Formats: sequence, structure tokens, C-alpha cells
Amino acid sequence: MENFWSIIWIVIWSFVFVAYLFVLFYILTDLFRDHELSGWWKALWILFLIFAPYLTALVYVIARGKGMSQRQLAAAQQARSQTDAYIRDVAGKSPADHIAEAKALLDNGTITQQEFEQLKAKALA
Repeated sequence: MENFWSIIWIVIWSFVFVAYLFVLFYILTDLFRDHELSGWWKALWILFLIFAPYLTALVYVIARGKGMSQRQLAAAQQARSQTDAYIRDVAGKSPADHIAEAKALLDNGTITQQEFEQLKAKALA
């Protein structure tokens, strides 16, 4: 029976440790994402995270939690807008645009007639 409870405690402490690691990496990501915080304050937070990890993580989440969520939301919105812009850029060209680009490459001598035909067939597919 004692072996069973030892395993349960190992599982509980493992969960607590992994949860702490998630919080730690989230805090470190937030520290470097915050452009308003000076480098000295970032270094001070990191030192406290090293020497008093659990207390510092708790204080950081309480003191800067609202800003953490705002910075996370801003980063997600920026990533979303960059993804949308990339999709519009890639998908926004018609087959005629692709053929015109290939023709320009052919006229410049960058590609051969055979490569032009391959690009044309790919654009029309």
C-alpha cells in the first residue's frame, strides 16, 4: 500500500513541476514580448525566477497578469494578420497573372521555353 501512495505522490509532484515549467516559459515569453519593460527589469525578474521561482511566478502572474493576456492577444492578432496577408498574396493571383510572370521570365531569358510551358500548364491546372 505504501508503494501505491509513493507512486501517487510522484505523479502529483511531477504534475506540479510540469505545470510550473509551463508557467515559467510563459512568463519568460511574456518578459521578452513586453517592449515597455526595460532590460534591467527583465533581468531582475529572471534573477528572482531563478532564486525564488514559485513565489516570483505567483507575484508576476498577480502583478502583470492583465498585461500578459493583452500581449498574448496582440501577438496572436499579429500572427493572424500576417497569415491572412500571406494567404491573400499567394492565393490572390489568377492563372493569367502566373502566366504573365512566366512570360516575363521567358522574355528575360531566365527560363527556357520548356520551363515556360511547364509553368503555363501548372497555372492552368
